[in-house]
Amino acid sequence: MSQLVKLLGALAFSLCASVASAQDAVLKPFVLGSKGAGDLAQKVEATKAALTKAGFTVAGSYSPYANTTIVVVTNDELKSTAAKSEHGGFGAAQRISIVKVKDEVQVAYTNPAYWANIYRMAGELKDTAAKLQAALGKVEEFGAKGITAAQLRKYHYKMMMPYFDDPDPLVMHASHEEAVKQVEAGLAAGKQGVTRVYRVDIPGKKEVLFGVAMKGATEKDKFIDDKFIMSEIDFKDVKSAAHLPYEILVVDRRVFALSARFRIAASFPDLSMMGENSFMRIMESPDAIKKALAYTAGDKD
Repeated sequence: MSQLVKLLGALAFSLCASVASAQDAVLKPFVLGSKGAGDLAQKVEATKAALTKAGFTVAGSYSPYANTTIVVVTNDELKSTAAKSEHGGFGAAQRISIVKVKDEVQVAYTNPAYWANIYRMAGELKDTAAKLQAALGKVEEFGAKGITAAQLRKYHYKMMMPYFDDPDPLVMHASHEEAVKQVEAGLAAGKQGVTRVYRVDIPGKKEVLFGVAMKGATEKDKFIDDKFIMSEIDFKDVKSAAHLPYEILVVDRRVFALSARFRIAASFPDLSMMGENSFMRIMESPDAIKKALAYTAGDKD
């Protein structure tokens, strides 16, 4: 009997340890799928083909700066999971970067579990993660020392910094249809340097996600510019270009964006506050981005 008690105790301890280990496991923002010699344009097309074969819909793509292409995809799991939580639409797409660094082409993508938790979605997108890995491979997760799922669901960079549920309200329109129309028109005009990369409609809700490219036309506009911002913060050997593009979310008749103080930190949680390659180098970006996105969405003030 004592042997049985000891065995049961050992099994219980092992189970508890396994549960604790799973709870303490850390997640990182990005996954490096592959790296090696190759032609950038050919790798972009091969990546799109692999994603399509894996059941993803390519929602859009763009090249924010030289030697870099971002592909954005969605699927049924992403959209249905996005529909189940407040502002879950921000997680309705996954971003894939194809970057040439010297003689090497890196293919990386957003880590579904990381972003599902940081966006407080109703699930960790395990099927999407498996399909991305099957299509693009997995060398390693990267982009941070690592954060647990529980920590991600209440993440903010530092004291007094915004959380996920503190998005920037950009503008409110008379109806959902008018809000979507105004955002589409603003992106088409591109007067604020903000243009459309993709659109994903969330099923069963009056909610639409837009991915946007941002380009500063002059020196004074550089703090919204994708190229300038990434030149300051994406400085490591393995590139985190899948941080881009930014998003606008239309929820009923209101238009939101995640505060850049949250959105940038979510991709670069280990970035220093001060010094070279730090948030201080782009300190004017959050307010500049909010202003440009608000005007694009139809704010007249």
